[in-house]
Amino acid sequence: MALASEIPLPNTLPPRWLLKPVPEGAAELAADTGLPLLLTKLLTQRGFETAEQVQDFLVPKLASLGDPTVLPEMGIAVARILKAVDEKQRVALYGDYDVDGVTSMALMHLTLKAYGLETHLFLPSRMEEGYGLSMDGFARLFEEFGKPDLLLALDCGTTSIKELTWLQEQGVDCVIVDHHELSPFGRPPCVALVNPKLGTEYHYFCTAGLVFKVAHALLKTRRVEFDLKEALDLVALGTVADLVPLVDENRLLVRRGLEALAQTQRTGLRALKEIAGVDGFIQTHHVGFRLGPRLNAAGRLDTASTALQLLLAEDPLVAADYATLLENHNRDRQAVELEVFNEAEQQLLAMGDLEHIPAIVLGSRKWHPGVVGIVASRLSRLVHRPTILFSFDENGMGKGSGRSIPGFSLVEAIEFCREHITRGGGHAMAAGVSVHEDKLEVFRERFSEAARRALSEEALTPVLELDVEVRLRDLSLDFLRNFRLMEPFGQRNHEPVFLCRRVTPRLPGRLMKEKHLRVMLSQDGASMEARWFNAPLKNLPKPPWDVAMRVQRNFWRGEEQWQLTLDAVRTAEAD
Repeated sequence: MALASEIPLPNTLPPRWLLKPVPEGAAELAADTGLPLLLTKLLTQRGFETAEQVQDFLVPKLASLGDPTVLPEMGIAVARILKAVDEKQRVALYGDYDVDGVTSMALMHLTLKAYGLETHLFLPSRMEEGYGLSMDGFARLFEEFGKPDLLLALDCGTTSIKELTWLQEQGVDCVIVDHHELSPFGRPPCVALVNPKLGTEYHYFCTAGLVFKVAHALLKTRRVEFDLKEALDLVALGTVADLVPLVDENRLLVRRGLEALAQTQRTGLRALKEIAGVDGFIQTHHVGFRLGPRLNAAGRLDTASTALQLLLAEDPLVAADYATLLENHNRDRQAVELEVFNEAEQQLLAMGDLEHIPAIVLGSRKWHPGVVGIVASRLSRLVHRPTILFSFDENGMGKGSGRSIPGFSLVEAIEFCREHITRGGGHAMAAGVSVHEDKLEVFRERFSEAARRALSEEALTPVLELDVEVRLRDLSLDFLRNFRLMEPFGQRNHEPVFLCRRVTPRLPGRLMKEKHLRVMLSQDGASMEARWFNAPLKNLPKPPWDVAMRVQRNFWRGEEQWQLTLDAVRTAEAD
């Protein structure tokens, strides 16, 4: 079997194909809703049982958004912010340098501006000050702005107990709006901590979504001229780029936000879309692979203020300059990332067979800290192991970024290794950790032990999950018209992967960029064009094929088009 992405790494075994069962009730749901049976099979797999649930999922409405004041400590936060408005206090926004961070900063700045409050925008330098609230960051903030009366910490601060204790001693109030995991050492000293992890609901929000809820709560408390619907483009950018679950309100905000992004009048975003080649209809992959990486590139290699200033730019010439700068940063980031990936690949190859190695921990003084997370993600997907990459500075202090696989929580593993690290935290699937170079080996052993305890041999074997088996003739216009209502796809609303057996490819097909294949597939008289990225052109499987495929739409010259994208191909198995 040939896969869409193959490189000569140990343990890159082809995954086992696993066709998911279809729960009972799909046929009944099709009868109740009038939807194609193929679509109701997908919906029942995702837990939808009634026509009303299906309607709410396929056609969500902004009117269904919940009361923002039910979020933890929201009322306290709103009261403190409005006090700053009434007393015209000095307010600083302290954010993070990723897309969620800068979109949160932009949205909060614009909201408070509508209330007549100008804010000082502060983003830490990844290289100098690192992630989150830090004493170095406070020193530069106070130097630039003086001591604020109120600091709003966005997308950071939940675990910054020491830093917030110092800030409190300086007489500075702090309101935190954040979605990261709570500290095992307790609640940070602040006026309000708007973090859904304090409660039982809304755990799926990123900070951009939470800032939207803060803005909604402010407007419910005191109305001003500010159309929150026009801010949904920023919310969609932050939510998709931060890889949080696209469920419930997140899914609604992203669906409407992508529509807003397609029509945005925001000068900076129009410039960014133009330089990224994004025009018209926008899906989550446009954010994930075109817009998001360019916004992220500034914070990875330089300062994220470039991305923030682009989002807030009003002059088209200024916006174009910022967009060009981000484009250049992104190209530099790609070059640096490739160099780090190649060196990490060599370290991995030197480890030999990974059969008895449950986790990957690599490091180097030559690696740029801004790209180790991206490379860790690529390696983790390729070898199906939890992976952490460290960039060590000249003093031997390493900043690491980790990515995980299903069934293994990086946060729990970091706690298991706590005595060997300087700091660490994040999410189950993505986290950051700092380790001194002389502790790398003992950390590697301890981290591997955590993986060995948590992951079975089966969990370390990659699986290609297939949602539903189809015939090409099932992909009717009626199905496709309704299937698009399942968008936007993302975390916890994954894009379906279909199994189609014994299709005949019309070979040799057509090459794209010397490494991709465009080929017509036929089955029982029905035909449809497919793309196979990074196809093994010199070693194609013998026809007929079983294919794992996605059914995707795009727009070309204003017209909607549907095509197949092949994830994996094998010579057809016997019936």
